[in-house]
Amino acid sequence: MGDAAKGAKIFKTKCAQCHTVEAGAAHKQGPNLNGMFGRKTGQAPGFSYSAANISKGITWGEDTLFEYLENPKKYIPGTKMIFAGLKKESERNDLIAYLKESCA
Repeated sequence: MGDAAKGAKIFKTKCAQCHTVEAGAAHKQGPNLNGMFGRKTGQAPGFSYSAANISKGITWGEDTLFEYLENPKKYIPGTKMIFAGLKKESERNDLIAYLKESCA
């Protein structure tokens, strides 16, 4: 698995503009990610998701997130997320390690 400290830096530079991770924090352009592991796509309370995200129907875990983060628009065609993705496996592993620590 990845390095959560490196993942925190990736989150700050590539994700924090649109997402929060703290319990009870507000949604931004993207949903608050707290509690995402084990939750189905498009289910964070109070966030307006695309139909594509809601109907994808997968449950977020390390494996699904690893694939999604490589190319979000390919994994969920029609998603509102404008992020191009993380091509390096090590960066995806680091980010997932950080998210597992900060979103649990």
